[in-house]
Amino acid sequence: MEVFCGSRFWDSNLSIHTDNPDLTPCFQNTILAWIPSIYLWTALPFYLLYLKRSKRGYIVLSVLSRFKTLFGVLLWCVSWADLFYSFHELLQSRTPPPVYFVTPLIVGITMLLATLLIQYERLRGVQSSGVLIIFWFLSVLCAVGPLRSKIMTTTAQGHVNERFRFATFYIYFALIIIELILSCFKEKPPFFSPVNTDPNPSPELTSGFLSRLTFWWFTSMAILGYKRPLEDKDLWSLNEDDTSKSIVQQLSKEWDKEKAECKQKEDVTYRKKSNHVLNHVGDGPEEAEVLIRDKKHNRKPSFLKALLRTFGPYFLIGSFFKLIQDLLSFVNPQLLSVLISFIKNKDAPAWWGFLIAALMFTCAVLQTLILHQHFQYCFVTGMRLRTGITGVIYRKSLVITNSAKRSSTVGEIVNLMSVDAQRFMDLMTFLNMLWSAPLQIFLALYFLWQALGPSVLAGVAVMVLLIPFNSAIAMKTRAFQVEQMRYKDSRIKLMNEILGGIKVLKLYAWEPSFSEKVLEIRRNELRVLKKSAYLNSLSTFAWISAPFLVALTTFAVYVSVDENNILDAEKAFVSLSLFNILKFPLNMLPQVISNIAQTSVSLKRIQQFLSHDELDPNCVETKVIAPGYTISVKNATFSWGKDLKPSLKDINLLVPNGALVAIVGHVGCGKSSLVSALLGEMEKLEGEVAVKGSVAYVPQQAWIQNATLKDNILFGQAPNEQKYQNVLEACALKTDLEVLPGGDQTEIGEKGINLSGGQRQRVSLARAVFSNSDVYLLDDPLSAVDSHVAKHIFDKVIGPDGVLKGKTRILVTHGIGFLPQVDHIIVLVDGKISEMGSYQDLLKQNKAFAEFLRNYALDEDIEEDELTMVEEEEVLLAEDTLSIHTDLADNEPVTNEARKQFLRQLSVISSEGGECPNKMSTKRRVCEKKPAEPPLPRKNPNEKLIQAETTETGTVKLTVFWQYMKAVSPVISLAICFLYCCQNAASIGANVWLSDWTNEPVINGTQHNTSMRIGVYAALGLLQGINAARTLHAALLENKFRTPQSFYDTTPTGRIINRFSKDIYVIDEVIPATILMFLGTFFTSLSTMIVIIASTPLFAVVIVPLAILYFFVQRFYVATSRQLKRLESVSRSPIYSHFSETISGASVIRAYRREKSFVDISDLKVDENQKSYYPGIASNRWLGIRVEFVGNCIVLFAALFAVIGKNSLNAGLVGLSVSYALQVTLSLNWMVRMTSDLETNIVAVERIKEYSETETEAPWVIEDKSPPEDWPSKGELEFVNYSVRYRKGLDLVLKDLNLQVHGGEKIGIVGRTGAGKSSMTLCLFRILEAAKGEIKIDGVRISEIGLHDLRSRLTIIPQDPVLFSGTLRMNLDPFNKYSDEEIWKALELSHLKRFVSSQPSMLEYECSEGGENLSVGQRQLVCLARALLRKTRILILDEATAAIDLETDDLIQMTIRTQFEDCTVLTIAHRLNTIMDYTRILVLDNGTIAEFDTPANLIASKGIFYSMAKDAGLA
Repeated sequence: MEVFCGSRFWDSNLSIHTDNPDLTPCFQNTILAWIPSIYLWTALPFYLLYLKRSKRGYIVLSVLSRFKTLFGVLLWCVSWADLFYSFHELLQSRTPPPVYFVTPLIVGITMLLATLLIQYERLRGVQSSGVLIIFWFLSVLCAVGPLRSKIMTTTAQGHVNERFRFATFYIYFALIIIELILSCFKEKPPFFSPVNTDPNPSPELTSGFLSRLTFWWFTSMAILGYKRPLEDKDLWSLNEDDTSKSIVQQLSKEWDKEKAECKQKEDVTYRKKSNHVLNHVGDGPEEAEVLIRDKKHNRKPSFLKALLRTFGPYFLIGSFFKLIQDLLSFVNPQLLSVLISFIKNKDAPAWWGFLIAALMFTCAVLQTLILHQHFQYCFVTGMRLRTGITGVIYRKSLVITNSAKRSSTVGEIVNLMSVDAQRFMDLMTFLNMLWSAPLQIFLALYFLWQALGPSVLAGVAVMVLLIPFNSAIAMKTRAFQVEQMRYKDSRIKLMNEILGGIKVLKLYAWEPSFSEKVLEIRRNELRVLKKSAYLNSLSTFAWISAPFLVALTTFAVYVSVDENNILDAEKAFVSLSLFNILKFPLNMLPQVISNIAQTSVSLKRIQQFLSHDELDPNCVETKVIAPGYTISVKNATFSWGKDLKPSLKDINLLVPNGALVAIVGHVGCGKSSLVSALLGEMEKLEGEVAVKGSVAYVPQQAWIQNATLKDNILFGQAPNEQKYQNVLEACALKTDLEVLPGGDQTEIGEKGINLSGGQRQRVSLARAVFSNSDVYLLDDPLSAVDSHVAKHIFDKVIGPDGVLKGKTRILVTHGIGFLPQVDHIIVLVDGKISEMGSYQDLLKQNKAFAEFLRNYALDEDIEEDELTMVEEEEVLLAEDTLSIHTDLADNEPVTNEARKQFLRQLSVISSEGGECPNKMSTKRRVCEKKPAEPPLPRKNPNEKLIQAETTETGTVKLTVFWQYMKAVSPVISLAICFLYCCQNAASIGANVWLSDWTNEPVINGTQHNTSMRIGVYAALGLLQGINAARTLHAALLENKFRTPQSFYDTTPTGRIINRFSKDIYVIDEVIPATILMFLGTFFTSLSTMIVIIASTPLFAVVIVPLAILYFFVQRFYVATSRQLKRLESVSRSPIYSHFSETISGASVIRAYRREKSFVDISDLKVDENQKSYYPGIASNRWLGIRVEFVGNCIVLFAALFAVIGKNSLNAGLVGLSVSYALQVTLSLNWMVRMTSDLETNIVAVERIKEYSETETEAPWVIEDKSPPEDWPSKGELEFVNYSVRYRKGLDLVLKDLNLQVHGGEKIGIVGRTGAGKSSMTLCLFRILEAAKGEIKIDGVRISEIGLHDLRSRLTIIPQDPVLFSGTLRMNLDPFNKYSDEEIWKALELSHLKRFVSSQPSMLEYECSEGGENLSVGQRQLVCLARALLRKTRILILDEATAAIDLETDDLIQMTIRTQFEDCTVLTIAHRLNTIMDYTRILVLDNGTIAEFDTPANLIASKGIFYSMAKDAGLA
């Protein structure tokens, strides 16, 4: 080296042991000059690779760029001027040492390279280059030393030697400083870049390197969020790489590739196996089974591989940052040991201390910056994963077969999207711990071994022992969690059904039986929670005392092994800080592993879903077909799933172009299945099907989207006003539009809940008509509408002269009146076509069909009067009549089905704003006659129904915290705080004792009274652990919290709580943890401050400015992040509701071939959600960097003041204060997060409190007023001046009714929509309370007796058959009051006996949610059976016979006539022929009695009834 330089390379007297250090010229010229060059050359290949792959368009040459280049060239010239000067010297025979040739050469080439790089980056569209900023920074840093040294030598000598090199160096120094400053500015955005279309692009794309490093680009949003609550429009658009479009495309590509690979392998094995099998076995399922058994060992396509290929590379960048951060985290403990030894060494020069402090600070800052880059990469990967998985699942859900769909409920599929995708997101953050934890553990142990030797093993042994302990606890907790989830799911499912069918529960007075069920589940749930609380406190105890126990054992072993082992400050505190580093990976590892286990379950579920069979798109041939025919089916057999028995057998069918074909048959004979088969929705087992041209499909239960009425009809087609008006006219929707508040712009709630059944059906029909397709498959569209409307629709739309004439139409129908006008009739019996032909042919054949007709046909020659008036049909159920009044009055419509939907999603919807007020069903509230909710924001009619809740802005009120404390009981709350103080005092005590111990003078190589020292240390430490565990448990125990209990007590009163599952969860599990974390971090930070101030009082000066800085950052962050969280959760629920809507309407979407646009809508919704999630991630990074900077400043000042006060301090205290300062960063960071979380979550307490205080309905039983046992014995009804309104402030619906019904009369109630028919039934059950007047039954005023007494003595067959999931028996008799014989008798009378006895489990037959495994007709019969079982004197029949074929209808009417002949029957009529033989008929008009007399008299008097009868062809 000396030859190379011409002088000594290193001289410690000159550089270290002096108060005025300097470096040797040789060192300056070699190492310092080469560092920047070495950096640039190593980074270059990677960087060029990256630039080659990134295309952003080029940046136009700007002034900035020109200057950068110019100075770069100058720098190159300056360096080479030095080189030429050395040659010049050579020529003058003063041979300079080789270093003067090598260094300028290297530096010159590097500068030239940097200059070229500036230009290359510009062409590649890089706006701000990190590589170069770091390069210029290093250059300046390395040039500062020589600069100082040159100035020092000059001042010392008084003159300049080597004037030329001196001058070039000053120029060089000036230029690199200018370059550094210039490189901090960013260039203009690239030319030709696609970004500019964005309305609100993210500043991140265009921000400079430094801004990205410190997340400065986020500041604008933080400030905005602080000034006012953020709104949707303030959010930045997503970066191109984060959008669904690009991510899902990539992922789908990889997944398809993976599936293709597997398929190839599988085909090979399949062939090998198949030959020998085929010989023996004919054709049949057995063969397949053998193959399946053989194929077991084949690998399934792995979704994981696809994920890795898609997201792996990006994630690895984050992992690289993590690696650097891990290594950096071990620098500070080393620096601490240097600092302590510096303090001990009283005659060391002061600059050492300052240097150490500076290095600690730099190291900490670097660590912060790198750590947050790592987190950013991880979180963005997580976010992309969620987008990708959501998108893939959505796309898959549009193509899976029905049998696959049956294997999992809508709720489960939605959970795949919400819960399982979320799991992946959560795992991403910690995935790197898998390799980083072992690495950290290894490094920490290595350094500890160096400090303490083999005694470290004792400490490690303790840690290793704690791991199985912790993991055992974790396993147990997991088991509890699973159990609790099970309870929670069943509780939510039950609640959801109860809320869905609450009206039925009330009408039947069944609430007690159900509320008992819910409470039972809740009790179990709390039991599990309590157990897991005990476990948690155990693990917390282990957690808190672990580092302490480790330190204790290590130190104890170390001191007692050998007399001469001295525990001095350096060893003690360095080991402590290393142990603190160890704590994190040791705790994280088991957690990450269990997380991975959980995610792997999710992965399996997702993979299983993605591997489900898809519908065969070629199942229905669309091209080739016999000429002249539109539909042909040959020898086809269909089933709903490969393994189910065929539901349609040997179907042969040819439909000529433009024919109108009717399909008739009994309930459940396969009419709807046939339509599905033509759509390609069923598994085709054999035969062939062909359907030519585009298809329009009207399902039996109309599928309505949550969109405006017009959008529902257009269904994504280009609007055409003329055609649109014609369609409305034909489908009789004109009159409805006048009733709806926003006309055709009315937003329709989920599942069409603010439309009546008939309106839904007609909208569905209008959608089909508007689509103008070639083939129309109409699955019973006429059953839900009134007879006269049905006639209108048939004539105007479906029939021979309708809008659709000339198209091929297949109509499933129960209405006999239309059959003479169709071209062909197909009669289905048990899945086979029993006969087909025209109406006349079938009559002549005189088989089953003719028989069927003779019984049911009305007059053939119905008078073809033009309809006097197309009235809205009568199908409005009680709910719906309400809906026209109430919902439209305040626009929050919602009914059972939607509620089911919501509640089903509740388990997945987020805590904050997701749940909008409109999900609080108005109607249900009406039924409960409780006053309006706390004022929710009202909206204009045609605005969106679904609106964000009034998000609480600003901080949460202290009263809420007080509320929570009261619930936990104030004493315990105080105790908790006190225990925390004790714990921290104990831990400070232990450490102060340690520092005191280490300062004990060393007497002849040993320390005295070590054992006493160890003892006290141990005592203090254990105290701290026990306290924390006690605290935790105390809080959690109380946490079985009265709110949910009180909540349940009020549920039966019909409090509809959509936020139910989430808020209870928050109170059960989230809040206690958050509060404890908050208190923990708060006290830790506090104790740190106390310790530092105690050891270096000067520190108090700095605390104030730091605290102010911290406070500001915290306020900015909390305001912004809280609002971002709310926006995120508000935008999350639409993803899931749209998804579940799609699943339920998949067949319609497929029939109309609209999959593509639905996928786009879904992507848009996901992107909207990620748009608010992304700033949320960034806000955490922004906060982290700012807060950790405050923490790093604390480290810096603690070290600085220690150096300054070095003479008055002992080493132990310095060790104590600095090691505390090193820990404080984490707790400061967490403290801000926790305050934010607390403020966000405590709202749950507020909400639940708000619910548990709402008014309830009248008492169920009034002790002294209960009516006699056999009441009502006669069944007389009397209305006296009776008026009623739905809610305060609305108009009366029934006005001054006076009427009397004698026992055993049969009364039909008719009237136009909204006349108040359904309201009458609601009044009888006191679901609506009288505004004035009264109702008497057998002379007893119903307003004076308990609700249950009243309701259990009346029977109703409601219009919508509601079944609950459970056994059939439970559905008929939830209180187990009746014997099996009675139940069988009721089933026999309701014609269900054959069906039930054919089921293997008979009465225990499980009904699925909402009774979906029974046909609509069967559900209606179950309701009839309920009525037969109760058999009370008064029966109310809300015309239920709409969805039933005539035969069943007749059976029901028969049953009612025979079984209830001595009872009073009130029927809300719908088909007039059912009530023509009733005793009297009540015609309501506009809430008043228009006519009330026998049918014959009414027809004779030619009033309203006459005109209705005439329309229906009965008069």
